[in-house]
Amino acid sequence: MKNVWKGVVVAAGLLVATQVSNAQQKIGHINSQELMQATPEFKNAQTQIQTLRETKDKEYQGMVELYQKKQTEANEKAMNRSEANKATLDTEIQGLVAEMRQMEERIQTTGNQAQEELQKKYQELMSPIETKVMTAINAVAKDKGYAYILDLASGSLLYFEGGEDLTAAVKTKLGI
Repeated sequence: MKNVWKGVVVAAGLLVATQVSNAQQKIGHINSQELMQATPEFKNAQTQIQTLRETKDKEYQGMVELYQKKQTEANEKAMNRSEANKATLDTEIQGLVAEMRQMEERIQTTGNQAQEELQKKYQELMSPIETKVMTAINAVAKDKGYAYILDLASGSLLYFEGGEDLTAAVKTKLGI
């Protein structure tokens, strides 16, 4: 009987120690967007992305303006059409319409390519900054003994060390 009580006391002590240990896990929070934007690399990246965006916008606008000129030209030819020049103008208008269709496709393709290029450039420039910030977050969390670091900007968990994974218990509760 004495051994049973000793076992119960030891188990209770371990349970209390575990609860105290878990209760002392430190939780911190940061704002990853604020950290990213505070880096000198971020400002440089923003400038590069803005320059690329402006270049692509000018290119796109030039194509749209050329398309609009062709459209105006086709409309004027259609309005100035008479029986005497009908055959000639109809041929010219058909040529302009075909050219405009090709231009529409090029404008669409150029817009899509510009968007993809901007996204690729963004990833290329921001990925090293994100890595740098995450490395710093992890280092500070370990140095200061934090178990969890939450991100206020995204509402996600950026860092965790230890803790109890309750996935299995929730699956059991759900009957999965």
